[in-house]
Amino acid sequence: MNESPNKRGIIVGLFILLGIIFLALGILMVGNLHETFKNKVQLVCLFDDVNGLQKGNNIWFSGVKVGTVASVSLNDKSHVLVRLNVEKNIQNFIRKDAKVKISNDGLIGNKVIVIYGGTSQSNAVQEGDTLAIEKSLTTENIMNTLQKNNENILAITTDFKTISKKLTTSEGTVGKLINDNTLYNNINSATASLNDASAKAKDLMTSLNSFSSKLNKKGTLANELVTDTVVFSSIKKSALQLHQMTQNANALVTNLKEASANPNTTIGVLMHDEQSGANLKKTLENLESSSEKLNEDLEAAKHNFLLRGYFKKKDKDAKKAAAKELKNN
Repeated sequence: MNESPNKRGIIVGLFILLGIIFLALGILMVGNLHETFKNKVQLVCLFDDVNGLQKGNNIWFSGVKVGTVASVSLNDKSHVLVRLNVEKNIQNFIRKDAKVKISNDGLIGNKVIVIYGGTSQSNAVQEGDTLAIEKSLTTENIMNTLQKNNENILAITTDFKTISKKLTTSEGTVGKLINDNTLYNNINSATASLNDASAKAKDLMTSLNSFSSKLNKKGTLANELVTDTVVFSSIKKSALQLHQMTQNANALVTNLKEASANPNTTIGVLMHDEQSGANLKKTLENLESSSEKLNEDLEAAKHNFLLRGYFKKKDKDAKKAAAKELKNN
């Protein structure tokens, strides 16, 4: 049974249409073009450097893909304007105080935009809002930092090499200290002297502590001198009196020296006139002789029968008085 030409054309057309539909669906699934038909909210951010970010790169929020980069364009000489297309159903989760940064999709993958942070006190983003950015380290920055660190390490190792050379060649204070036994012995001697001085200082401090504790002990002379104003006033007064007595004694000695030096005074006559000195000596001898004779006369009077009773009575009264005094004691 032969088919009509119209029927055959219809069947071919259906197969072609189904192929076109399947081809379109495959293209949409493979290229994620189905997201083109989703509702989007556009956000804006300004970067100093986008580090190779391109249109169509993914946007991540809390590890979930939420959109793509709509455009990347220069805003002025120092800023790059990046427009973000974010899914409408994610809008309520992104806050106005959230931040964005450029990261990598994997270790060496494509650049992606990461939205993070935000507090519940802030409202959800709206169409056209500008999000703050966080400057991220680029590979170039890391390499520059590593290069700077390498230069610093090279400078440090060079300095250590110079120092070690001086140490081995006995240059400088440390090198001489390591290699010169005389300097080492001098330092040991100085250290021993310092230890001895420290020990003596410790003993001195112990003595001072003991002395100060005695000063604080009540009843001691030192404590009375320090704390009792009455004792201090008495000592001060006694010192003033002693000073006055010294001055008086000095004046007396001075007067005696002046009087002895003057031959017209009595002391001067006695010291300088030999005749007067001899007369005075003779007078003293006569007085001594008279005193001895007077004692002999009194002794003779005691044995005289007329005065014997008087002297016996006087001796008796003296003994009674002595006995009475001894009894009272």
